[in-house]
Amino acid sequence: MTGLPLQPLAAWLEPRLGRQLRDLRPVGGGCIHQAWQLVCADGSRLFAKTNRAEALALLEAEAHGLEALARWAPADLLVPRPLALGVAGERAVLVLPWLELTGRNGDWSQLGRGLARLHRASGADHGGRGFGLETDNFIGSAPQRNGWRSGWASFFAECRLRPQLEWAAAAGLALHGAAELLEHLPDWVEAHGCEPVLVHGDLWCGNAGLVAGGGGAIFDPACYWGDREVDLAMAGLFGGFPQAFFEGYSREWPLPPGAERRCEIYNLYHLLNHANLFGGGYLRQAQAVVDRLVGRA
Repeated sequence: MTGLPLQPLAAWLEPRLGRQLRDLRPVGGGCIHQAWQLVCADGSRLFAKTNRAEALALLEAEAHGLEALARWAPADLLVPRPLALGVAGERAVLVLPWLELTGRNGDWSQLGRGLARLHRASGADHGGRGFGLETDNFIGSAPQRNGWRSGWASFFAECRLRPQLEWAAAAGLALHGAAELLEHLPDWVEAHGCEPVLVHGDLWCGNAGLVAGGGGAIFDPACYWGDREVDLAMAGLFGGFPQAFFEGYSREWPLPPGAERRCEIYNLYHLLNHANLFGGGYLRQAQAVVDRLVGRA
C-alpha cells in the first residue's frame, strides 16, 4: 500500500509478535498518522499507526499514555495496550489490538462510568507526586510541557496555558487579557480542592467509542496527572459526547460545584492549541473566552 510497503513491516512484525502479516488495509480518521488494519495469516487483525521515522517520539508518548491508563482502567473500560513499537524500514510504527467499535448507538453511560472509576482508582494510588508527568509529551502534534508541580493552578498556568499563549504571541497573535487571565487563574481552579488523577488529556469524541459486545474504549491519549474535570470538559468540546456519558460519570462520581465555569477555563487550552496549529476561527473563540473570564474576574 502507498506509504507503507508490506514486506518491511512484515519482516519487522513477525519476530516481535510471532505472527505472519498477510495484508494491510488503510483505515480512515487519522489527521497526524496513517492508520492501518493489519490482517495476519491466522486470520487475526491488528491496528497500526505509522509516520515518518523522525516522528517516533509521538508514538512513544502515545504508547506510554496507553500503558498508564490501562494500569487503572476497570474491566468495562478498554484501553488498548501497545503490542509493538519502533521503526520498520523508514516508518515509525505503533501496533495495537484491533478494536471493533460500534459507532454512537449504544449505552454511553458505561463509558462515563468506566472513566470515573479509572479517575478514582488512579487518584487513590497517586503517591503524592503532585500534578504533571515525569516527561513531556504531545497534544495532537504540538509539544505538551509537563514536569511536576505541587499546585494545580501553577501546573495549569505554567505548563498548559502560558506555553500556548506565548506560542500565539510569537506568531503575532497575542491575546488581549492574557496576563490578567493567568493572574486570576488560582481563584478559578483551586477553590474545589482537586486532587490529582490520571487524565486522558485529549478526550474528544474521536478518541473514544463503544466496543462491540459491550463496554467502552479510550485511546489516543495525552496523559498527565491533573484535575479530573479536564476530561469531562473536553468531552463536551468539538461535537461532544452523548449526554448519557456525562450522566454515567456523574452517577459514579459527581463533580463538585463550579465545574461548569472551570470547564470553560480548561477548554481554553484546547482552543489555543487549535488556534496555534490551524488558525481560523479558533483564535476568535479563544479570545472570546479570555474576554468573558477576565471581564467577570
